[in-house]
Order: sequence, then structure tokens, then C-alpha cells
Amino acid sequence: MRTLHELRAALRAHGHPGDLAQFEEALETADLDDLTAIRRIAQPYRHRVPLRLDPVGSAAVGRSPEDITDELRRKLADSVR
Repeated sequence: MRTLHELRAALRAHGHPGDLAQFEEALETADLDDLTAIRRIAQPYRHRVPLRLDPVGSAAVGRSPEDITDELRRKLADSVR
């Protein structure tokens, strides 16, 4: 995904529902002459597609905050023992 066109195609095919619409909305409000601003918008979406395609990454993204908190508490308790 080296171009906005490629990123759009990847989001359309493999993104989470709403990703493409949110991406387009963010681009509409951005100054397209500011490449740093465009990079800040595109970067998170570029990482979402591989996460969505990776079963481990997709499962990690789908975890609830409570589940993550419980796991951290267990690990901290185990490290104290």
C-alpha cells in the first residue's frame, strides 16, 4: 500500500466496516498539500489492513479492555510470586 489508491482498495476489500468512509472523511478535511498531515491520516489505516488479515492481530484488536486488564493483573501477580 504505497499510494492512496492502493490504501483505498485495501480498505475496501479488507478494512473494518466504516474504515474507508472514515478515511475519506479525514482526507476531505485535510490540506492535501501538507504531506505530513496526509501521512498522519494514512498511517493508522495502513496498519489496520495487516492486523485485520492476521488472525492473531485481529483477535488482539477485538479483545475487551476488561479482558486485557485481567490478563495484566494475572501476569503481575505471577511475577510477584
